[in-house]
Amino acid sequence: MRTCRIKEKIGLLLGFVGVICFSLTLPATSTAVPYFGATIVGLGRAVIAAFIVAIVLLVRKERLPTARQFKSLIIVSFGAVLGFPLLTSWAMTRLPVSHGAVELALLPLATAGFALFRAGERPSFKFWLSSVIGAIAVIIYASFLGLGQLHMADLALLAAVVILGLSYAEGGQLAKELGSWQVIAWAILMAAPFFIVPVISQFSLEMLHAPLTAWVSLLYLAVVSQFLAYVAWYGGMALGGIARVSQIQYLQPFLMILFAALFLNESISWFTIVVAMIVVISVIVGKNTTITKKDAKTARINIIKE
Repeated sequence: MRTCRIKEKIGLLLGFVGVICFSLTLPATSTAVPYFGATIVGLGRAVIAAFIVAIVLLVRKERLPTARQFKSLIIVSFGAVLGFPLLTSWAMTRLPVSHGAVELALLPLATAGFALFRAGERPSFKFWLSSVIGAIAVIIYASFLGLGQLHMADLALLAAVVILGLSYAEGGQLAKELGSWQVIAWAILMAAPFFIVPVISQFSLEMLHAPLTAWVSLLYLAVVSQFLAYVAWYGGMALGGIARVSQIQYLQPFLMILFAALFLNESISWFTIVVAMIVVISVIVGKNTTITKKDAKTARINIIKE
């Protein structure tokens, strides 16, 4: 019993570390993009991370994924290694971090939605209602700050949420076979070779004169956000339980807002805090609704709890 409690506490600690690491992603992106550009920040992080990942996989002598697993890894790569980093890097040249934090707060709900469909489950009316409320809150917030309309940067962030949600859901299923952190490791290694040419083509000698903060931010995104944060996050869920540790993710938008104020001197309005709370509450309600699932063998509807 005591051993289980210790594992649970370590799991919660690792999960919290993972959330903190992810929460610093947007501030780091916002700092690095003005000096390196969206392509190098969005794709270059995977190229750098690939060297670390390759060493870890070789040292641990991890087995190669099967052909079927490679198909799932393509989806993970498209979302977590290509789509999300590139879209957020581009959006952070046009929006403040606190703004992005509110929109990315929908990520857990998007992940849950894709996971339900991936498992053949049927989201309840309460799930859809929570999803609509959260989405409407984000759209109203973005439109209000955009003087009555959604800008392309807002659409890019919302697309990033959808793409990464699909990637997380697919990766969650694959992790049961391949291992937790191994999913993101193989996804990085698969995608990175295709990014080398675009990254090199965008590199210029002027970038070598970028300030230390920009270089630290880029390295942080490559080493921590792209890989080590996943190790802590997945490791935490393995030790502390997926259901319990995943609740920590609700702190992420507020941590992003806090870090934006601390490191980027962004002014945070009460409107931003209130909308973030509405979105997070809708996510909590949506993720904990009752889901129906049809048993193909018995043709009966079983009620299960997420």
